[in-house]
Order: sequence, then structure tokens, then C-alpha cells
Amino acid sequence: MKRLLIPLAAAGLTAAALVAPAEANPNWVSDDLLPTPAQAYSAAYFWLDANGAALRKATQYTLDTKTVPKLVSTGSKSGVTDGKPGSTAPTGVGSPPAKASQVNLPKTIGKVFFQDSKGNYRWCSATSIQSRNRNLVATAGHCVYEKKDDVYDKWVFVPGSYQGKAPWGVYAGAYAFTTFDLDTYDDYDGDYAFVAVHNGFSLAGEKIVSAKEYKEWTGDKWIKPKEITAAEFLKCQLNLGDCWSEGQDKAAEQVGPDYPGAVVEKVEVGKTAYGAARTGKGNGFKFGAPVTEQVTATEYNAYNGPGDKAKTTTGNYTITRYYTQKWVKPGTSRKYYEAQYTLGLVKDMGRLGDVVGGQGFAWNQPLGQQVTAFGYPADPHPDGNKAFTGVTPKWCSGKTATKSYQINTFKVETHQVLKCSMTGGADGGPWLMKYNNSKRVGYVNGVTSVFADNDGNGRIDYISSAIFDSETAAVYNKANFAATKRIVGPNGEMLK
Repeated sequence: MKRLLIPLAAAGLTAAALVAPAEANPNWVSDDLLPTPAQAYSAAYFWLDANGAALRKATQYTLDTKTVPKLVSTGSKSGVTDGKPGSTAPTGVGSPPAKASQVNLPKTIGKVFFQDSKGNYRWCSATSIQSRNRNLVATAGHCVYEKKDDVYDKWVFVPGSYQGKAPWGVYAGAYAFTTFDLDTYDDYDGDYAFVAVHNGFSLAGEKIVSAKEYKEWTGDKWIKPKEITAAEFLKCQLNLGDCWSEGQDKAAEQVGPDYPGAVVEKVEVGKTAYGAARTGKGNGFKFGAPVTEQVTATEYNAYNGPGDKAKTTTGNYTITRYYTQKWVKPGTSRKYYEAQYTLGLVKDMGRLGDVVGGQGFAWNQPLGQQVTAFGYPADPHPDGNKAFTGVTPKWCSGKTATKSYQINTFKVETHQVLKCSMTGGADGGPWLMKYNNSKRVGYVNGVTSVFADNDGNGRIDYISSAIFDSETAAVYNKANFAATKRIVGPNGEMLK
């Protein structure tokens, strides 16, 4: 897969210095995900609706292989990069948090959610990455492309994802950029993708409006039926309002206790009638034992029923009631409704990089780098042990191997590897070189691609990533110039 490329930049080159790539460059491809505001709005709302039900229903992406891949060392320290080292600095670094003995999780990491061709809701790990338009996400290519050039549906990024929550909003993918060989041949030497996302989106409640406002609204909307009284219904009709009735006025019909759907009602009777009634199940039979209740003087004087009234020697008032059974087939009653025109309000969260910042990007770096890899592992190990839940992000830290590796299962000729026990679900999570634990930023120099059990003990012990070289920089450089849009207006409406 490696090609002879003209290096894009020298070490330390900033994003501002990158120039727009030539249109004839054959090493990258771009595919539409949700390019229009309407498509982006629909996808974002889909994941957030019903308090994030779809987000909670989604399960981790799992590599499509029945056997755990094996790593084969190429024995090569050279030839894995094809130009001078380069990097772009992270953005959006706020005030450093207090020092901690543990690794501080970056604000930039989260999950990408999508729907596959079988209708399954899936997720992978990802991170916001620095770009000129503050709108770029880095993840694994297989978390964007389903089979060769087919992209997943409803693709969104949720930074800080946790149990169906989207604390900083949902960012719908507009355009995906990856290598020509991954897009065309499923070649995992280029298993990475950069996705330009629209401005973030969050739900902001609902609003009842007039029919005119409802008709003009371009966002999500629905009509709620509100139950009203018969008098309100008559008034609504006289005013030509949007109201209607359902059902019919029909009295209950007495039937036998064995009639299908029959229900029993209580009929209050006097003591004599109750005493003459039979015990058991049937019309006119006793309904339980007599009920004696203590009442107030006012209730006592107002009662004119067939029960027994009594005043005790202590001055208390009681009423004893007697009931028999009445079995009926329930009747129906007409109900009246009025239309409530309801708008679903949403809020523009702004550009991704302005909200959570963006990690730096590095390419053509030597192997053997100290990196910290982040992700949301969830798959069980090959031995069936499920150490991770996928709910919270985890991390591994160490030096990558000094030699590149092959993985025949996925056509990999040169991957970098890191000793790590994270499992599937961590796919697409960033490998951050020079990670600053105080500022929570570093340089993305890889994304988790494949998981391996190299010692054969039934446990994942290595993860691998494509080597970020000049070809990666070419893909990133193209994505860096992708312009995206706001999808929500100032009043919560969908923009056209």
C-alpha cells in the first residue's frame, strides 16, 4: 500500500501552514455521510429522541473475524514512514486541572454512533482533532466504511458519551475522508478516517404554537391530542377549531358473570336485602362483607342511602353499608379532543473544536514512541472474560514496538503495535503521543485498528494501528479544508 509521496511538511508545521491538496491526488477519497442540514438534523434527532434511547440501545462494533488475529513482525525499523516528521498543535486547551496521580481523560474523546446495513445500532471510539474549521473527528476507517466504499448510516460523534447522555451535544458527520486502498480494497494499512462534522445539536424541549406557526416550522414537529370537555368541544366547533370526537355514548349492559369481558360493579342495598342475598358469584349475590366506616357529623346527616346510620355512646358517627353484585358488559363513552401543535426545539452547540478542543496530529514519526491510547472497550476477551463494559473510557500507556508488524487477516503489511488489553469497542480510539496529563492533550499518531492475542492465552494483549505517514497527512490535509454548517437556527429551527 505504501506509495512514494512528496512530503507535505517538515517537522513542527502548523495547521495554518498546510496548503490545499491538489485535486488529482490519488491517495485519498471523500464520501458524503449527512451533507445537508435536513439529513444531519434527522440523524442527530434520531439518536437523542426518547432521552437517548437509541444511544443506549447501540452496541460496540466487533471485528468481522472468527479467529483472533496474530501479529507477525516484519523485522523492519525503516521503510515504515515516507517523509520528514510533521505535526500540528492541539487547540482549545483551557486552564489545566489539578495534578492527578491517574491519567486525566481528554475532553475530546467520545463515541461515534451509526447504523449498519442490517439495521444494527453500533458505536466505536473516536476523538476530536485539530483542524482549521474546528470540525474534525479522527477514528478507525472501519468505523465509517462498512464494506469498501459503503459508508454507515446516521453517523454522529458524541464527545463525552456516557449511558445515553450527550453532555456536549451530537455532531452529525458531513464528509468522510480515508485512504484509497481502505475505501477500495478494505486494506487495513489505511484503517483510519477523518470526518468533518456539522455544528453540534442538543434538544431544548418543546413548545405549543398556533397552526400557522406549526405549518411554517422547518424542524421537528407533531400534533398532540388534548382531551377536552363536551362544552369545550362545542365551543371549538363553533369557532371552526381543530377538534374531534372519538367513541360513542352507550350505557353498560347487564349480563351474566360468565359473559366474556364481564365486570362486576357494587350496588348498595339495605341490610334486609343483603341478608337475603346468596353467597357466591352472580347478579344480586353478596359483594363482600358489610363495611362500617366512621364519618363526620356532616357526612352522617347528609347520608340518605339504604345503609345503617348509628351514633355511638362516645359521640362518634358511623355508617354501615351493604353491597350486592351487578355484572355488566361495559359501555362506551364519547371523548373529545383538541389538536395541540407542538414544536420540538433544539439548540446549536457550536463547532466541535470550540466546545471540546482538538488533539494535535503527527505523522512520519519514528516507531518506539511513548503513547497513551484511549477508548471504550466492551468486547469480552477470547477466553470469555468480560472485563470492560464500554460505558466509561479506559486507557493504556507505553511505548510502541520498535518494529512494524503484519496482520494477514486484514491485509496489513505494516502496523505499529502497543501492549494493551483493551478489547473491541476501543476501535478508533486515539493514540496520543506526547500526552500532557495536565492539559489533557497530545498528538494523534494512530487510532486503534486491530486487537491481537499474541501469546495465545485467550486474552487480548496487543492493539495495533496504521502507521501515520505522508499518505495519512494527505488524507488529513484534504479533510482539514472541509467546510460544514450550522444545522439549527437561533430559534431552534432547522436551517435549509
